[in-house]
Amino acid sequence: MLKSGAAVAGIAAAGPWVLREGHAASGTVKVFSWAGYISPEMLADFEKKTGIKATLTEYGTNDELLNQLKATGGAGFDIIHPTVDRVPNYVEFDLVQPLDESKVKWDGCLKSSVDGSAGMGGVVGGKRYFAPADWGTEALAYDMKKAPLKYGEASYGDLWKPEHAGKVTVRGHSSLIGIALWLESQGKLPHPVREQFKDEAKARANFDAILKVAAANKKSVAQFWTNENEAQGAFRTNGCVIGQTWDSSAVALRKEGLPVRFIAPKEGALAWMEGFAIPKKAENLENAYAWINWFYTPEAGALYTNHSGISSTAVGAEAHLSDLNKQFFADAYPGDALQKLWWWPIQEAWYVSIRNEYQDRFLAA
Repeated sequence: MLKSGAAVAGIAAAGPWVLREGHAASGTVKVFSWAGYISPEMLADFEKKTGIKATLTEYGTNDELLNQLKATGGAGFDIIHPTVDRVPNYVEFDLVQPLDESKVKWDGCLKSSVDGSAGMGGVVGGKRYFAPADWGTEALAYDMKKAPLKYGEASYGDLWKPEHAGKVTVRGHSSLIGIALWLESQGKLPHPVREQFKDEAKARANFDAILKVAAANKKSVAQFWTNENEAQGAFRTNGCVIGQTWDSSAVALRKEGLPVRFIAPKEGALAWMEGFAIPKKAENLENAYAWINWFYTPEAGALYTNHSGISSTAVGAEAHLSDLNKQFFADAYPGDALQKLWWWPIQEAWYVSIRNEYQDRFLAA
């Protein structure tokens, strides 16, 4: 999957692709997506190409999305934008419906992402609930003047160097995995990191070791972030010079002209895939499929990546990317970085509960 799904600049375009719905479609589609992901230009382009008006509501975390749908029993929206490893949570609570795959223009999506997402949570019980939309990473954002990093040497352990004390930003639960990979590389973790996602006893044994290191280094953290605005603000206004953030956070700061860069650590950048699912009680079903199929056009994919800095799965999007986004990708994933991406495993409900327990203990340490 990595060689083709990740190589945004290396996939040949499939040529012009036009929605069959054209301007014949009408009505609305209610989209529930991540804050900062969908731009006004994207909404306008969708309406122009399909005749359908999209209304956008935003959220900041996977848990916020899940809790909102649980509160309404899967009603209120036609399209949601979950991370693939969390899709089984929505299926477990009967909040989403299987996709009618005959209505999705799969030729517009990178085949590797469609195939790869099946085993990452996109297919549950033999039914597909997930249409891949994008992929990205969480790795090391750094001030190139005050905390320079070099590929091949950069490590999650760099966050906890004495010279960075009081100038670090991380997210609670994912920083624990960064510490886990750092400890694993040194042979200091009781069990392989991936095994903790499958076994509760191993999860607790690992988290006990991880939490000990995290708590000892908590004084280095100037700000914990939980969403895009907080991660960016840590560098923009709160004095942080290094952090474990999303790629989109770093590219936004770079667009502003700040000396912030992004690099995959030697342990591997934490990689995730997001995509579209249709809630159980979607009211505008056909328009939901129109949204997916519009997104699977080169132009829409490029609008998305140029706006968010996150790599689209739309075939041919790379031909329309801005020079800044192309350069950001090259700087972030040099050498063998794409081959070393660390893809998030499926996070079952029991694991999320344990993860959140240890995150809270870290935050309270």
